[in-house]
Amino acid sequence: MKVYGNGDTAVRALDHVSLALPARTFTAIMGPSGSGKSTLMHCLAGLDTVDSGQVWVGKTELTGLSDAALTRLRRDRIGFVFQSFNLLPTLTAQDNILLGLRLAGRTPDEGWWFAAVVDALGLRGRLEHKPGELSGGQQQRVACARALVGRPDVVFADEPTGSLDSRSGAEVLDFLRTSVREMGQTVVMVTHDPVAASYSDHGVLLADGRVATHLPSPTPDRVLAELSGLGA
Repeated sequence: MKVYGNGDTAVRALDHVSLALPARTFTAIMGPSGSGKSTLMHCLAGLDTVDSGQVWVGKTELTGLSDAALTRLRRDRIGFVFQSFNLLPTLTAQDNILLGLRLAGRTPDEGWWFAAVVDALGLRGRLEHKPGELSGGQQQRVACARALVGRPDVVFADEPTGSLDSRSGAEVLDFLRTSVREMGQTVVMVTHDPVAASYSDHGVLLADGRVATHLPSPTPDRVLAELSGLGA
């Protein structure tokens, strides 16, 4: 449960939501504006707290952790990909990719993993370029590499293609799907785009802070039909 405000103005952003998101799968969370999908992602990722209930990442319960423990968990076990890329303009692509690990005093678990992520994203020839020298699609691929290089338990992607053209968006989505199928990653993506959702293994539709329906192997037409039924 997640409630904003008090009394007559209170809004239940999440209302008795119960979800289990399996490891090594790609899940898309969808819903009309105001359905609670971004709030759900923020609570699942430890960026926000719930008012009641429990949130788990693997065998770790997030609810009740101290701020310091939550910070460590987000740093070490969760990756983030945002619509706005969030790259530091003064750093090269390689330094942006490795920034989180270096701040944590870590190096990639295995040298080959950094190379595998970089090569899978087609960034080998762009590592010494700064964000201003990269296209939007390349910048988002750098953000994906940064999220994956620490081998997190789960990657949360918040509208990762919202600032991209269709070709660049398809490249990013294809990599997220590949990271699940070939690298064993777990990805949870919030999106409003039925085409983006079709890259996932499983769709979850929210309405008014509740789970409205589940969509195994969603297609754009099925997502559109379900969203239309919710008044989106």
